[in-house]
Parts: sequence; C-alpha cells; structure tokens
Amino acid sequence: MSQNQINAEEVSTSTTVYIWDMDETLILLKSLLDGTYAGVFNGLKDPRKGFEIGKHWENHILQVCDEFFFYEEIENYNEPFLDSLSEYDDGRDLSNYDFKNDGLCSPDDDSNKRKLAYRHRFIAEKYSQGLHKLIGHQMIKLWNDLYNLTDGYTNRWLSSAHALLEETLGMTHGSIAKRHLNVNVVVTKGSLIPSLAKCLLYRLDDVIPANNVYSSWEVGKLQCFSWIKERFTGPNVRFCAIGDGIEECEAAQAMTWPFIKIDLQPSSSYRFPGLTTEMIQSYISVIYGPPDAEEQVNE
Repeated sequence: MSQNQINAEEVSTSTTVYIWDMDETLILLKSLLDGTYAGVFNGLKDPRKGFEIGKHWENHILQVCDEFFFYEEIENYNEPFLDSLSEYDDGRDLSNYDFKNDGLCSPDDDSNKRKLAYRHRFIAEKYSQGLHKLIGHQMIKLWNDLYNLTDGYTNRWLSSAHALLEETLGMTHGSIAKRHLNVNVVVTKGSLIPSLAKCLLYRLDDVIPANNVYSSWEVGKLQCFSWIKERFTGPNVRFCAIGDGIEECEAAQAMTWPFIKIDLQPSSSYRFPGLTTEMIQSYISVIYGPPDAEEQVNE
C-alpha cells in the first residue's frame, strides 16, 4: 500500500502523521531574502549571497507554476488542497483536453468547479511524474546547481530535512516500514500551487505526495489540522506538528498534538541538521505514551 492510499478506512494500527510547516521549516526562502538566516550567524554568512539564492528560487518557483501548473489562470482560485473539488471531477480523459479554450472563470457553478478540478487532477499527475519529466537537461542542471549551492550555504539544511522525512516514513528502516504506515503532510500558509511547485523544486515530492499538501491561506491551520485528523483516523494514530510559527503551535495545542518549534539559531538542535526522529519521538511520547515494547525492540 502506498502513502497515497492511506485513508480513514485503511489506516494502520501503528501510524504517525507528521504535519510539517514548509517555509523556514522544511525549506528556507523568506529568511534568505530578508537576511534573517544570515543574521543569526553574526557575520559569518554573507546576506547578499543569501538574497541572490532566494531570488533564483523565486524565479524557478514562478516558472514551474506558470509553465506546468496553470498558475496565471487559477492563482485567484486558491483551494486548500488538490482533492477539495474531486466531487466535481467526472473522471474525463484529459490527454487531449483543451485547457486553454475551456472558458474557465470564477468557479461559482458546477461547470467551472469541474474545470478547476480537471486542472487539479492534471497538476497531481505532473507532480507524480517528478520535475525531471517536466524540464529539459539545461534547466535540470541549473536546478541541481541551485539546490547544491543552497544546501552548502545553509550547512545542509535542505538535504538534512529530506533525510529526516525519509526516516519518518521508515524508508531507511526496512523492517519497520512493513509494519508502519507513517505519513508526511505539509500545511503551509502559502497558496496551494506555489507550495506544490516548492515541493518539486526542493526535492520533497518523493516523501510528500501531492494530495498531502494543504494551504491554510484562507482557512487557517486549525481547520487544516482538523481535516487531517478526520482523514487519518484510527484507534492508534498519532499526530505531531513541526513548524516555526505561532499559528501552527496554537493549532497543535487546540488539537492536543505535540508541537516542535523549529529554530534558525545555529546553536539550536531544533533545526536542520539537528532535529532527529528520536527527538520527535520524545515529544510524541509525552502526549501518547512511549512506543510499545515490540516497536522499541525493532527500532
């Protein structure tokens, strides 16, 4: 069973749902642009270099949004997640569908909601293919170079975050992966389409499927957290929220979920690299109790 197939009826008796903030948690962008990241290093990091890196990321994000994700058409129709209009999708074959001339306008009626749902399904399919199937060799090189430059400038923040997400899914622990169906979910205050583009560009698409990306832009993080709890339900499902902001902290408190606050300070353990699955588990155990004896032996 893939991560995409986990739902309320099929969730494992031993499942942890990790709810991640995106910006300044899994990725760095705003803090590069405004100099906050460089500032915590007391002169050891060049803020101009950080700004230049951030601007390159902005350009890549907009390019992916516009070229592959219909952003110019649908940026004013932000939905909280890609499946939000799935009830209007009749399953039509979109291989020869004329998106440019279908007359999409404000999705206030069923016809336009269906057209937007078509676009969401198309975006999900593109996302699942990965960026290597969407862009040419020259752009792939530029993208890889930018990722490596950013990872170097941030002392492996990006690659360390990705490695931790792999661990939370059990990808690096074969025996555990067979018994656990852990889930990574992103809840970001950014709009949905750019957030999906960020997941692709920052190499998170293999650990976060498209339908696990939520935008709290209009509905708030507490509402998103509530939807996630309804979606992943079961007698032994545990939740943990990780982010840098007050909104996700308050939403986690309202849900009685453990919350881990990410800190940019280089001396902190609550950053990347630094945060570990063992640290996360310690927070989860405070709310839900320690793992059972069998899990402890296998881990």
